[in-house]
Amino acid sequence: MERKKTGICQIDHKEWPIESLMPASSVRDNLVNLIRLEHPDWDENGYISLQELANYRDKYVRSMLSDEKGELSFIDIEVVNSLKTDGVLSRNINEEIIEYLSFGQRIADKVAEFGGSWKFIIIFFSIILVWMLLNIIYLANRAFDPYPFILLNLVLSCIAAVQAPVIMMSQNRQETKDRLRALNDYQVNLKAELEIRQLHEKMDHLLIKQGQRMLEIQEIQLDLMEQILNLSQRMNNHLDESQDKGKK
Repeated sequence: MERKKTGICQIDHKEWPIESLMPASSVRDNLVNLIRLEHPDWDENGYISLQELANYRDKYVRSMLSDEKGELSFIDIEVVNSLKTDGVLSRNINEEIIEYLSFGQRIADKVAEFGGSWKFIIIFFSIILVWMLLNIIYLANRAFDPYPFILLNLVLSCIAAVQAPVIMMSQNRQETKDRLRALNDYQVNLKAELEIRQLHEKMDHLLIKQGQRMLEIQEIQLDLMEQILNLSQRMNNHLDESQDKGKK
C-alpha cells in the first residue's frame, strides 16, 4: 500500500498531508514579510499549511484595511472574516426583512401599496361620486349629508389623517431596506476589491517567480551550450592532431 505523502509546516511544526500544504516559495512577498516578523527562521524551501496561510492572509488584510481606513468597523470585520472562511456575503434583504415583519407592519405595507395604485384612485372617486349623487338626487328631501357635504369632508379628512402615518411607516421601512441593501453592496464590493487585489498580487508573484526560474533555466542552457562547444572544440583539436600525426 502506497504511503500518503506528508510534510511539516514551519509555523505550527505539525505534520500535514501534502495537499494541505503550500510550498514556502509560492507564498507572496507581503505575506512572507508578515510571517518573518513572528518566525525569523522562515525557510523558502519548506512548507506552510493552508490553515496557517489563511490566518496570515487574515492578518495581512486587517493590517492593510487599518492602514487605509484606521479603526475597522463591524462591517469591515465581517468582510475580512468572510475572506478567511470563503463565506458568501450577498443575500436577499427583502426575504430577511419579511421574516421579521409584525402584523401591523404587514398591514401598513398593504395599505401603502393599495393607496398608491390606480385601483384606489378609481374606487375612491367612485365612492365620492356615488355619495354626492345619493344626497343630491335620490335623497334630496331626506339627505343624510346635504350640500356642502360636511360629513363627506369629515370622512375624507379622517382617511387622510390615518393614511398619511401608515404610508410614512411603510416608507421608513423602505428606507431601512435601502440602507441594508447599501451596506450589503458595500460589503460585497469591498470583498471583491480585496480579492481582486490579492489576485493581482498572486499573479505578480507568480510572474516574478516564473521570470526568475526562466532566467535560471536560460543560464543552465547557456552553461550546457558552452560545455558542448568546449567539448566540440577539444574533439576538433584532437582530430586535427591525429590527422597531422598520420601525415607525418
